[in-house]
Amino acid sequence: MDFFDLRKQPHLLGKVVVAVLLIVVCVFILKQSPAFTGTSLFSRREIGVTHVLVTGGAGYIGSHATLRLLKDSCRVTVVDNLSRGNIGAIKVLQKLFPEPGRLQFIFADLGDAKAVDCIFAQNTFDAVMHFAAVAYVGESTIEPLRYYHNITSNTLVILESMAKHGVKTLIYSSTCATYGEPEKMPITEETPQSPINPYGKAKKMAEDIIIDFAKTTDLAVMILRYFNVIGSDPEGRLGEAPRPELREQGRISGACFDAARGIIPGLKVKGTDYSTRDGTCIRDYIDVSDLVDAHVKALGKAKPKSIGIYNVGTGKGRSVKEFVEACKKATGVEIKVDYLGRRPGDYAEVYSDPSKIKRELNWTAKYTDLEKSLRIAWTWQKSHRNGYSTASPISS
Repeated sequence: MDFFDLRKQPHLLGKVVVAVLLIVVCVFILKQSPAFTGTSLFSRREIGVTHVLVTGGAGYIGSHATLRLLKDSCRVTVVDNLSRGNIGAIKVLQKLFPEPGRLQFIFADLGDAKAVDCIFAQNTFDAVMHFAAVAYVGESTIEPLRYYHNITSNTLVILESMAKHGVKTLIYSSTCATYGEPEKMPITEETPQSPINPYGKAKKMAEDIIIDFAKTTDLAVMILRYFNVIGSDPEGRLGEAPRPELREQGRISGACFDAARGIIPGLKVKGTDYSTRDGTCIRDYIDVSDLVDAHVKALGKAKPKSIGIYNVGTGKGRSVKEFVEACKKATGVEIKVDYLGRRPGDYAEVYSDPSKIKRELNWTAKYTDLEKSLRIAWTWQKSHRNGYSTASPISS
C-alpha cells in the first residue's frame, strides 16, 4: 500500500494550509454576525454608533427627526401604534436607509407596559426621543382622559423601562401649551406654567414626573417646549399627512393646504375678538427642520445628572390672519376664509424668547421665512394629495 506523503507534495501542503486558514476566518466572521449568534444588530452596543429610540417616529415631527438622526449615522428604532402616524413615512425612510442595523420599526402601543418592557429588553438603546402623543388642543377639551392616559401615563411607562434597562438619556417633546396664557411676552423658560387645556396640563404633568425622577438618578434630560410647527423636509421626502378624520382638529397649515387643494370648501379661522393687533391669535411658527435640529443639538449636549429645559421658537409672533395671507401667496390660491367664534382652550398670544437655547445649545432658527416654509410644504402636499398612500407628479 502506498502512503500519501504531504512532505513530498509541498504545493499541495500549501493549498491545504490556506484552505484551513480560510475556513477558520469564515467561521470567525460568521460568529460575529447576528444571524449566527441569533442576536440583532439593534441589541448590540457598538463603539461610535448611537442607538436612539424614537417614540412616535411615524408621525409628522417624529419622522423628520428620524430622517435627521439617520443622516447623522445614528441607529434608530421607531415605536409607533400608527393611531396618528403614517406607515408610509416609515417606508420612505426604510427605502432611504436600507442597510442592516440602521432603522427598525416596531408596531406597539406605549400604554402596553409589557410590550414596552420587551422592546427595551430586546434592544440596546443609548437614548430616547419621546415624541409620541396626541396633540390637538381642541380635541383635548373633548377627550381629556384620553390625553392624560396617552401623554402622562405613557411617559411614566417609558421612564420605568428606561430605569429598569439602564437607558440614561431622554429628550422629551413638550409644548408651549404648558405656559397657558402668560401675562408677559415673550415667554422665557422662567415664565410660570399655568396650562389652560388638558393637552397642556398633561404635558406639564409629564414634565413634572420626568424632573422628579431625574433628581433621584443620573439621568440626562432635555425638555424642549416648542411652539407651532410648520414646514416639511426641504428635499421633499417627508411631509405632514394627518388622517382625514383629524383635519378639523389639525394644524392651521394643513387646513390652509386642504382649502387650497379644494378638499375642504374654505378655511375656518376661529376667534377674531382677541386682544391682539388684528383680533386673531398670535403664534410663533417654527419650521420642522429647525425643530429637529434643536433635538439633535439637545442630544449632543445632554449630560448625566442634568436637566435642560428650553423653548424652541423663532422669537417672533405672527397672527393667524398674517399666516393665512402667507399661505395664499405660497399656494397661489385665493383661499376662502370663514371667521368663526373662538375654539375652546385656545389662548390669545404666545411667542418665545429663544435666547437660552441659543446661548446654551448654540441653536438658532434658520428657516424663518414663513412664506418659504409654507411653499416647501405645499410642494409636498401637491404631490401627495392623499398623503403617503399616493404620490403623483407635481403640477402647478
